[in-house]
Formats: sequence, C-alpha cells, structure tokens
Amino acid sequence: MSGFPEAFVAGAEIVSQWTVPCVIFMIVLAAKLRGVAMYESFIVGAKEGFNVVIMIIPYLVAILFAIKVFLASGLFEDLKWLAGKVLGSVGLEGLTESFELLPLALTKPLSGGAARGVLVDLFDRFGPDSFLGNTGSLMMGSTETTFYVLSVYFGAVGIKRFRHTLPACLIADLAGLVAALLLGWLLFT
Repeated sequence: MSGFPEAFVAGAEIVSQWTVPCVIFMIVLAAKLRGVAMYESFIVGAKEGFNVVIMIIPYLVAILFAIKVFLASGLFEDLKWLAGKVLGSVGLEGLTESFELLPLALTKPLSGGAARGVLVDLFDRFGPDSFLGNTGSLMMGSTETTFYVLSVYFGAVGIKRFRHTLPACLIADLAGLVAALLLGWLLFT
C-alpha cells in the first residue's frame, strides 16, 4: 500500500485482522439473542455443505480434466504463435506481447484456480508490476469462472439446460476482458 500514510496502513491492518472475528462474534450474539440453537444449526449446515461437496465433485473433475487436456495439447502456444504472425503481418508487432495473456483469458472462464496458476506464471516470467502482470490482475478481477459456476451450481440444483445464461455470461466475460485490456493499456504502458 505504497503512497498511503503510514498511520492509515497501520489502521487498515488492524481493521483487517479484527473484521472476521468481530463478524463471527456478531453472528453468535445475534443467534443468542434470537434463541437459536447454534451448535445444532452449525451441524445441520455442515452436513448440507458436505452433501453439496459430494454432489459437485464429478463436475470439478470434468473441468480440471478439460483444462489439463488444453494445456498439455499445446493449443495455447499454437494460438499465441498464430496471433503473433497475424499481428506481425499487419504491422502491429507491439501488440504481440498482449497475447501472453491469452492462456489467462481462456482459462479464467473454466477455473479460477487454474487461472490463478496462469497469473502466477505471468508474474514469474514478466514480474507483477509489468504491463502483463498488472493487466492480468485486472483480467482476473473483471471476469467470472463462467463454466465452473454453470456446471457446479446449475448441476447442484439439477438444471441441465442453460438456455440464455451461457451466451449472456460469455458476453459479460468478453466485455470484462476487453475492459481489462483497455485499462491495462491506458494505465500501464
């Protein structure tokens, strides 16, 4: 948090440390005031959560398998190479660096964990304060794990047809990616 006064940073750290314990204390206090049996409610909620985890495991395995197949096949590297050739042929070689973000853009709608791994790889190769590091961070915050959300949450409640949800989510992801690239280009180049 460079650029902020030292007293502000110290205060923010104290607030950050005490926020979660205070929220938990307020939940316990509110339950006590309403006469809720807290332990029994916690056990019921934990059992329901465990059942949801068991139900979504097949969807998670399918998503992780698809991501591994794409990464191991070399598809990302081929797409970057092709895009670099196309940009080079029209005189836009300077934008070729942006295609290092393509694996992140393609991975984020599938899995947040895999996308985080791709972002960490970008940080390792180019640095977190580079154009690619900063723009990648913007991309992580401006898009959603669309396929993960649809398969896990829709699967958990038994919805098999997405209808207009998938196109709407992909359009929103595309808008988020474009906005992140534009902001990255405006702020970090």
